[in-house]
Amino acid sequence: MIFSCDAFSSHEQVVFVSDPSTGLRAIIAVHSTALGPALGGCRILPYADEASALRDVLRLSRGMTYKAAAAGVPFGGGKAVVIVDSQTQKSPLLLRSLGRFIDRLGGRYITGEDVGTTTADMADIARSTSHVMGLPEEQGGSGDPSPRTALGCFVGIQASVDHVWGKHDLRGVRVLVQGLGNVGFNLCGLLDEAGASLLVSDVKRDAVQRCVEMFGATPVGPDAVIDAPADIYAPCALGGVINDRTIERLKVKIVAGGANNQLESPHHGAALRARKILYAPDYVINAGGMIQLAMERLRCDPEETGRRVRDIAETLAKVFRMADAQGLATNVAADRLVESRLKPEAAQAASA
Repeated sequence: MIFSCDAFSSHEQVVFVSDPSTGLRAIIAVHSTALGPALGGCRILPYADEASALRDVLRLSRGMTYKAAAAGVPFGGGKAVVIVDSQTQKSPLLLRSLGRFIDRLGGRYITGEDVGTTTADMADIARSTSHVMGLPEEQGGSGDPSPRTALGCFVGIQASVDHVWGKHDLRGVRVLVQGLGNVGFNLCGLLDEAGASLLVSDVKRDAVQRCVEMFGATPVGPDAVIDAPADIYAPCALGGVINDRTIERLKVKIVAGGANNQLESPHHGAALRARKILYAPDYVINAGGMIQLAMERLRCDPEETGRRVRDIAETLAKVFRMADAQGLATNVAADRLVESRLKPEAAQAASA
């Protein structure tokens, strides 16, 4: 049941779609349109069951609402998940079919790239709807948002280091990056350029080897990540990595990475605080890609987009100061900041 699902959070609309002719089975969740149309990527994964897919889309769409509000862009939050294997079952016909269902929502939800999708996939979806972002640059879009997500994570790590150690210099700081996809790999490049010492982990050995060769990184096995000593842990794969089984084993001072829903449950933010580990709330630090897509929709230039992405550092600094002043876990402080912007009077003023 949707309403009794622990991830349901007063979502405005949840749509289940099916097209047997293309193999499409998907869920589109619109969490909030209080600040504007709901932005959120399209994730394609072979979920174990429909309940797992539902919980994921509900959590991710709520996260997008909070991400947009924290970044100060005039959009709400949504998400689409497609229950197929992106490597073997995704097809242009399936994507065009998804586009038709998105189009029926009349602009309440605007999709973009996410796990299991590419800019080329967005071009296929765009053949059925105009409510799509992240198109290839040659088709008038802003292209892959991953480098901007990585940039936001990088400046967020700088802000976290400044808060913990009172410095911006990352030379010699040991950063453990878990997940070396587009975001994680680009983040490694920025960290290497800044002089950080990299530890890297991924289930794909070739991705690890690439970072070892390019950045002189130290490889860490997937099963050894949580126990690996470092200064900063940067989760850039899937969520839920901060939980009852991992928190006591962490040997870091900062958790700051690009993955969504890093905390398995909100109370894990307080558990990190109790261990004196600074947590950079995921929807704040990883908002760079969303900001790029929002700026694309608003037809802003790349320079303005870059400035807005770099503003993530100041937003995080504000969250850290608020958490310290009020004795809060940083995820709670971030939620309070965002929820003040989502109140009806604040949302009305923002849209005026």
